[in-house]
Amino acid sequence: MTPSDASGAPGPDTPAPSQGEPIPSDALIILPVRNAVLFPHLIAPFSIGRPKSIAAVQQAVREERPIGVLLQRDAEIDDPTPDQLHRVGTVANIVRYMTAPDGSHHIVCQGVQRMRVLDFLPGTPFPTARVLHIPEPESRSPEIEARFLHLQGQAVEALSLLPQAPQELIAAVQGATSAGQLADLAAAYLDVRPEDKQEILETLDLSARMEKVSRLLAERIEVLRITAEIGRQTKASFDERQREAVLREQMAAIQRQLGEGEGKTQEVAELSEAIAKAEMPTEVEEQARKELRRYERMPEAAAEAGMVRTYLDWLIELPWRLGDEKLIDIAEARRILDEDHYGLERIKSRIVEYLAVRKLAPQGRAPILCFVGPPGVGKTSLGQSIARAMGRPFVRVSLGGVHDEAEIRGHRRTYVGALPGNIIQGIRKAKARNCVMMLDEIDKMGRGVQGDPSAAMLEVLDPEQNSTFRDNYLGVPFDLSRVAFIATANMLDTIPGPLRDRMEIISLAGYTEDEKLQIARRYLVRRQLEANGLTAEQADIDDDALRAIIRAYTREAGVRNLEREIGRALRHAAVQVAEGSAAQVRIGVDELTTILGQPRFENEVAMRTSVPGVATGLAWTPVGGDILFIEATRTPGRGGLILTGQLGEVMRESAQAAMSLVKSRAASLGVEPEMFEKNDVHVHVPAGATPKDGPSAGVAMYVALASLLTNRTVRSDTAMTGEISLRGLVLPVGGIKEKVVAAAAAGVTRVMLPARNRRDYDEIPQGARDRLEFIWLERVDDAIAAALEPERAEAPAAAE
Repeated sequence: MTPSDASGAPGPDTPAPSQGEPIPSDALIILPVRNAVLFPHLIAPFSIGRPKSIAAVQQAVREERPIGVLLQRDAEIDDPTPDQLHRVGTVANIVRYMTAPDGSHHIVCQGVQRMRVLDFLPGTPFPTARVLHIPEPESRSPEIEARFLHLQGQAVEALSLLPQAPQELIAAVQGATSAGQLADLAAAYLDVRPEDKQEILETLDLSARMEKVSRLLAERIEVLRITAEIGRQTKASFDERQREAVLREQMAAIQRQLGEGEGKTQEVAELSEAIAKAEMPTEVEEQARKELRRYERMPEAAAEAGMVRTYLDWLIELPWRLGDEKLIDIAEARRILDEDHYGLERIKSRIVEYLAVRKLAPQGRAPILCFVGPPGVGKTSLGQSIARAMGRPFVRVSLGGVHDEAEIRGHRRTYVGALPGNIIQGIRKAKARNCVMMLDEIDKMGRGVQGDPSAAMLEVLDPEQNSTFRDNYLGVPFDLSRVAFIATANMLDTIPGPLRDRMEIISLAGYTEDEKLQIARRYLVRRQLEANGLTAEQADIDDDALRAIIRAYTREAGVRNLEREIGRALRHAAVQVAEGSAAQVRIGVDELTTILGQPRFENEVAMRTSVPGVATGLAWTPVGGDILFIEATRTPGRGGLILTGQLGEVMRESAQAAMSLVKSRAASLGVEPEMFEKNDVHVHVPAGATPKDGPSAGVAMYVALASLLTNRTVRSDTAMTGEISLRGLVLPVGGIKEKVVAAAAAGVTRVMLPARNRRDYDEIPQGARDRLEFIWLERVDDAIAAALEPERAEAPAAAE
């Protein structure tokens, strides 16, 4: 290191140095330097030319204070700002300060310790900062000892290969006792770029620091060996006038040894051309050109070369240019939606509205649609239909089980095997910046120690922010504003509120039996015939068999299990056709038991409601609606209420409210007050292994208790839902559409709903409306009048 490595020479009009302002005792005077890195325990001279640097050094000398030596990022800058300085440097003592006869200033510094700048202090005449002193790690592990001996041998070998070997420096290397001191000593005298020395200075881990220095020494030793060999061969045959040719030959030999030849030059040219064709934004192209220059200087064998090449490939292959957009044909969009999906009229109408807005305002911020519904109702296929209607590529990103923020934002390139996040990967796969991206199972993202991916999705799904989405791997902004995002979920409860607020929720309920039959006939049978290698002439399932599969072998909101059962039936036919025992197989109801086994589900409504104390309720689940039986019985006791069936706190409170309401209306119901005092009432909800909660079973519990105590059975064709109050009011509940569809599928013909839920009537499928009689309840008295049969002649067994 020479004095020319420092801040520069003073100009002819350099002002006289100031006496300086008082500097806080806990602050350190900072000396920015060019093209030089000072290591701890080493002595180096610097030439001081900038007025601020002269003032800083003079004040440090007057106050006998140490200084902090920091390398500036750009050597061409005359007055660097704090942002243009590296944050890690060296605390140094000024050993000597002198002024030459020509007016130039020089100092000699001795490094003391590494330090990191915490913050720069404002208002000082020269840079000052508060710093963190970094102690030198001490380790005597076997690995460190081995690296120490290996590095010592490399340093001695490198010094010995020099034309005039510096014996004092060789002695210093051989006499080193500290691994960190040896690494710093070798790095200080290595003929490498200041950026490489700064990287070594910033490497605090002792093993990693020695590894980097060893790698640089190995490369330098190889260059010195080649240079010495070429020098020996050419010294006798070339004179001074041929020196330039010798140097060129040496450079070519070095490049051949390092694997850098014409192949690397051609590769760099191809990458440069690809960058130009990618039509990147200015900021991105500057970053790509910068990385390309780094790659050009790297040996092909360098570990980082592959990482830089992969990064350049990602930048080149991403679709930065917005492709031609197909004009949306609304009539064709309707046809595609009707062709791909049966029913779902309200959903398809909303999608057509969405497409119409995108057609009229292609530059506008379209809403992010989120389809919410049970499994198997066609949420993902709706997204594919939207992509077909818009004429755009479709890509699906599965978010189920994602618990790492890096899955969305990508990993930083400092990690081995780093990649961009799923969003950028999907864009690259679609090869279009205006694709339709399906974010599947957005409600099933988790939160782990690696961060919250749902928080990262906030930027992706915000039209105000996603135009400058920054992936951690790319490190440059990417415009997501033209991507049509479609999300799917089974339930809304697990989606965080801020994320849910960014999406327009579109609910998909389960299908009715008639809708399932049409879906099976139009889509599922044909798809399973193709999957099993059959034709429509070889095998078929009649409509009665399909209805039997829907009723007796599947109970679901969607059609996924229905398609599996149809596949099982057709595989049975495929065996007969493959064996040659039948040329055509038609599967009817009579063959289902042989093929699929005994029916798994049966209509239990009539059996469960044949005795007093049993009522049929309606429940909502994440996979659709379902019927729910409430059973009540009484035994001799002291007036207690027993609740079983794994009920949640809210459902327990509903049972207690129903019991209190029955007691308060005992006279109107014709129940003797002594019955409550001499009997315990037990309320049970079957399927005890399944947790249940919610207030909507209040009406069913009240009717079951009234049925038990008045000895009147509940009509077997009636199901009910609704919350009750202690005043006898029936309050509205949610999930009406799913509950009514489940009632129709279970064979119920009458449903009792809260009167305040009339607003949900239009959402109920027409098929379910046609099959059911609706009774709207204002008070619990309406439920008793509509649900209970006339009183039975025989009296129930009561406790005496």
